[in-house]
Amino acid sequence: MFKRIMGKFTRDLGIDLGTANTLVFCRDKGIIINEPSVVSINTRSGQILAVGHAAKDMIGKTPNYIATVRPLVAGIISDFEVTEKMLRYFIEKAHKDGFALLPRPRVIIGVPLDLTEVERKAVEDAAMNAGAREVYLVEEPMAAAIGARLPITEPVGNMIIDIGGGTTEIAVISLSGVVTWKSLPIAGDEFNRNIVQFARERFNLLLGEKVAEQIKMRIGTAAEPAAPLQMEMRGRDMISGLPREIMVTDGQIREALSKSVKAIVDNVKATLELTPPELVADIYERGIVMTGGGSTLAGLDKVISEAAEIPVRVADDALTCVVRGTGLLLDAPDLLDTIALPSSVENARERRRIPA
Repeated sequence: MFKRIMGKFTRDLGIDLGTANTLVFCRDKGIIINEPSVVSINTRSGQILAVGHAAKDMIGKTPNYIATVRPLVAGIISDFEVTEKMLRYFIEKAHKDGFALLPRPRVIIGVPLDLTEVERKAVEDAAMNAGAREVYLVEEPMAAAIGARLPITEPVGNMIIDIGGGTTEIAVISLSGVVTWKSLPIAGDEFNRNIVQFARERFNLLLGEKVAEQIKMRIGTAAEPAAPLQMEMRGRDMISGLPREIMVTDGQIREALSKSVKAIVDNVKATLELTPPELVADIYERGIVMTGGGSTLAGLDKVISEAAEIPVRVADDALTCVVRGTGLLLDAPDLLDTIALPSSVENARERRRIPA
């Protein structure tokens, strides 16, 4: 009863704590924050200088005493203290126009499928220390499926491919649970690294991360487009050390991305091979849904569809499916209780109650 009363006065939040971007959904307001998961730190004083867009703009442009840090790797906390400060910044930003005495929020966070209990505890502790009252963890493919409005509670097979910044997660969902799944560390950031490596090996050109990302977004394709694309690639010549610009085509970038695209396709097929026949029949009829920023790579849905011989579509507003799913769960307590991961804090309490 007390929790329900508290809930009337607090701003409960759904958070997609991603490797590349963090999105925050506030009840009754929708998505209020969509910023890069980047923090800028003064290494001399330990002071946080910038978070989000401002910190990302500093990447590759800072003096020695300023470090730009990505505190999450493949969706997993790699720097606990920085993650806590980043979460505190976003939670405070979500409440900045509210009353000072508002109760602490209830927070739902999307996390990767293969998170260990230790890693779950790190996420929970970081959110609690950042100002949350209660923390619920939900598997990202499940949240993405809810955000894409798939009927996850029904006895039918729903296949989702969530391609984020650090990981690609492929899951078959039925009756509010994940039946089969695969997770691989190949996603949007790996696509950027593919382009950087290709430029180095083919053209002796050193590229920055932001330049590689711009190239991926503008002319990156997994299948041949209707019209040829090209754009300039600017970087530092590895031989002369001087700035250089060359023109690259969509075919060259497609070649750079081909190994990563093939790995995703192979894992989709492997997941289908592990899926019970009844669910495969449902998936064949209903198709596969793609979510996440990486799913917007042009032609990727077509390549997967041809390889798996199943219709594939990219969800509407694919980048925000996970956070919208966590937002919908804020108003669905019964479903949240069903799909939320066991709390590591409660597990620890239970272990303390059991005598040796």
